[in-house]
Amino acid sequence: MNQTEKTKQADASGEDIVTKKSKGLQKVFLSDAGPKVSPAIYGFYRWMVESSTTPEAMEKTVNLCLEVGINTFDHADIYGSYQCEELFGKVMQRRSFRREDVVIFSKCGIRVPAPKVPDVRLTHYDTSSKHILESVENSLRNLHTDYLDIFLLNHLDHVSNLEETALTLLHLKESGKIRNIGVCNFSVFQHQLLSSYLNIPIVTNHIELNLLNTAAIDNGQIDYIKQRYMRPLASSPLAAGRIAYGKDRLALRVRRKLQELSIKYGADIESIAVAWLVKLGALPLIGTTSEQRIRNIVGAFEIDLDIQDWYDLYSASKKL
Repeated sequence: MNQTEKTKQADASGEDIVTKKSKGLQKVFLSDAGPKVSPAIYGFYRWMVESSTTPEAMEKTVNLCLEVGINTFDHADIYGSYQCEELFGKVMQRRSFRREDVVIFSKCGIRVPAPKVPDVRLTHYDTSSKHILESVENSLRNLHTDYLDIFLLNHLDHVSNLEETALTLLHLKESGKIRNIGVCNFSVFQHQLLSSYLNIPIVTNHIELNLLNTAAIDNGQIDYIKQRYMRPLASSPLAAGRIAYGKDRLALRVRRKLQELSIKYGADIESIAVAWLVKLGALPLIGTTSEQRIRNIVGAFEIDLDIQDWYDLYSASKKL
């Protein structure tokens, strides 16, 4: 079978070649209107890019993700002091994988001071048409691609002209430069507000969610995301390592419960913690650079957490 025939066969089955080589992770629809993505997504939000950071270092992490079945990568203009996208673009140029075999997110909205943006003197939000257009063009150029699978607004700009913002997003979609629209860290009301200006669906909302921060369950974000037929994207699924190593009372209590369940399921406590998110229908957004932690997260998809164990963990996360 030649490469074209393999690709057609993969397309027909709804899986790509990268996924078929993985350890069992099968792609899922992000929403009823969104694309298929890997059930775990790798984000570069914790990368600290310095002058010594090389494309080889990023390629190692990307290749590990592809090996375990993660083909979806989440970027933002600001990640790594505005340098992560450029590094990823250099990895793309090495052509160790095909553009069509990966799903790429990028976003803008938060502006933070950095040497690359001398005009930004303080952290603030900006979703003006000018900033969105500039950000998309920069992302496309840095990533060496002519489209973004999903472009997200990162927080709501409280003083933006939302009609102008929505028209800009629609224009970018019609031009083919972005294929889907998403949001990040939007409350239910903010999500509804932006939706009221759009005639196309928002396909994702990235929210922080883990066993040490369950606010999205309590404030209605999860319910509204599901009402809109989307899968919640849970950023910081391991609470930046706090689940495994935190010394505060909440972390210690939750970790004790995870350790009990790790014996029952024969799995690492981090895998159990992510299985709790998966049981909720969420997609974990990985930010770690640790190979073992990435593998622990992928291991979560082999665990079918009992409903009572799920509520046992939820109860542990709520007690003060």
